[in-house]
Amino acid sequence: MTAASAGGEPTPAGSWTVRTRDRITRIVPPGQALPDRQPAYMSSWIYVFGILTVAALLVVVATGVLLAVGGVAWWHVSRTGHFVNSLHLWSVELFFAFMVIHLWGKFWMAAWRGNRALTWMTGVVAFLGSIGTAFTGYLSQSNFDSQWISTQAKDGLNAVGVGAYFNVLNPGQMLMWHITLLPLVLGAIVGLHLVLVRRHGIVPPIDAEGPDDVDLQEAGAL
Repeated sequence: MTAASAGGEPTPAGSWTVRTRDRITRIVPPGQALPDRQPAYMSSWIYVFGILTVAALLVVVATGVLLAVGGVAWWHVSRTGHFVNSLHLWSVELFFAFMVIHLWGKFWMAAWRGNRALTWMTGVVAFLGSIGTAFTGYLSQSNFDSQWISTQAKDGLNAVGVGAYFNVLNPGQMLMWHITLLPLVLGAIVGLHLVLVRRHGIVPPIDAEGPDDVDLQEAGAL
């Protein structure tokens, strides 16, 4: 069998483009990846904090890359480094503020309704992973604050038996966790969360669920 391309030429059904398109369609229903219309109830401010969290995360990643380009301590001696480091810090603060509001808002909206349980769970796991990522960031400041935080944390981590694998007194290990391992894991979880949001749709208010939302849930369950 063949499928018609945009130019009218038949495309083999077994081609990689057709397989990729069909796979994407199975993951995210057509028209939901980048929708141009949203339900009226999304005019509420509670729906803004999810995308604000993502926007803050992008700033965190961008400023983190700039900090990594200059080395492990250049932001302590450079005016530009001070500025980029401040952007990184405050974008992290905003990221957590937006994410906590988003998390609590979705909790009170029972956002796991309509086959969205995995969406809710990936959001919670992303929140927990963000705490670990921020913690290793504080340990990587290479100043008195990071030394104080590490010495205060080591006894607690040793008490639960993870000190041999997660040594907070090893600044090199903490830096690698912060700039490599945890960001990759967190990025994968956030990406999965966004795909699930687009697959199952934005959760409606408890008293505003209509036929369109039911149809979307059924499409996402296929």
